[in-house]
Amino acid sequence: MGSVDSTRSGAGQPVWTRAITGWHIVFWVLLVMTVGLSFTGDLSGTRQLMYLGTAVVLGIAYQFIGLPAVRSRRKLPSYAYRLVLIAALMMLIGLYPQSVFLMFIASAQIWLLCEDVREGIGLSLLLVVGVGTAQLWSAGWGWSAFWSILPWMLVSLVVSLLFGIWIEKVITQSQQRAELIEQLESARDELAEAHHSAGVMAERERMAREIHDTLAQGMTSIVMLSQAASAELARGGTSGTAARLAAIEDTARENLAEARALVAAFTPVALSEATLTEVLRRQAERFAAETGVDVKVALDLADEEVTALPQAQQVVLLRSAQEALANVRKHAAATQVLITLGLSADGVWIEIRDDGTGFTPGAESGGFGLNAMRGRVEESGGSVQVESAPGRGTRVQVLVPALQEDA
Repeated sequence: MGSVDSTRSGAGQPVWTRAITGWHIVFWVLLVMTVGLSFTGDLSGTRQLMYLGTAVVLGIAYQFIGLPAVRSRRKLPSYAYRLVLIAALMMLIGLYPQSVFLMFIASAQIWLLCEDVREGIGLSLLLVVGVGTAQLWSAGWGWSAFWSILPWMLVSLVVSLLFGIWIEKVITQSQQRAELIEQLESARDELAEAHHSAGVMAERERMAREIHDTLAQGMTSIVMLSQAASAELARGGTSGTAARLAAIEDTARENLAEARALVAAFTPVALSEATLTEVLRRQAERFAAETGVDVKVALDLADEEVTALPQAQQVVLLRSAQEALANVRKHAAATQVLITLGLSADGVWIEIRDDGTGFTPGAESGGFGLNAMRGRVEESGGSVQVESAPGRGTRVQVLVPALQEDA
């Protein structure tokens, strides 16, 4: 019967070690009571001294061998103490048969120090036979005494075995509970670590999308405007250079503001200063100025309904439009783009349609844009539909389910 390690509450001690104080008190109370009762018997002076000496030896063996063995579970001290215990009990009961009630604590200690059931059965049998032999010796070795002691020996053996099996089951169950608690705590720690890792990855993905949808696109605009201004200066023209430099400055300022808002996890700067409709129209005008593409914005719902949309929806719709325009800039070679914002029974939607070169949906792509858009929309519970074919343009529709503003 192995020791049972607890988890944190038991300071890593075996279950019976944590209750050893109670067994310690019971042992000393029974031993002192037995010694006290021996003085009321008819023991001679020599026998009384032998009795006291045996009790002292048993007490010393328990204090310095048995008790440490219970705590350490070391085999050699465990066997040594139990052999001393059985021998001492045989002597005490042989000298003073009324000491037989020490069998209670002796049986408990034998089982508490056992490593398995077979060991407990063997030592319990040795204890009962030894105590029965001591009683026979005290009674004069007669057959009548044997037959009178035999039922008591059998009952003691049965009680000892039942008691030991009960202890074994309690310890086994305690061990199983301790292992289960350890597994649960380990699983909890692993789950917490997984949640932490997932949170870190989710935050990284969010930051990547935000940077891609704001700073990266702003930098792309700055690069294109700079290249156009440089090309014009190289040709000797200066009429559009000032306008392009002003556009570069405006884009850089907006990028700086977006970077600050991103660090502070605020709403996009554009939405904090204007409605979604106004922001979309500004984006369309700037895109047209930078690329020469004809961009139009159409509303299938009233301005008041757009303004009433929850902020989270507006952010998703704006970022989706920005990403779609960025894809048009990079890949489509389009001449016209139509951005439509509408409301349906399923929620609010935005559609970006261009007449560009198109592509084959589902084909392998090294780009980040559509995946980022899809991830952002799906996080809000929405969906993204992409329809395209080579030479036939592209249609991207984002649907975000209806949300309620927090009270």
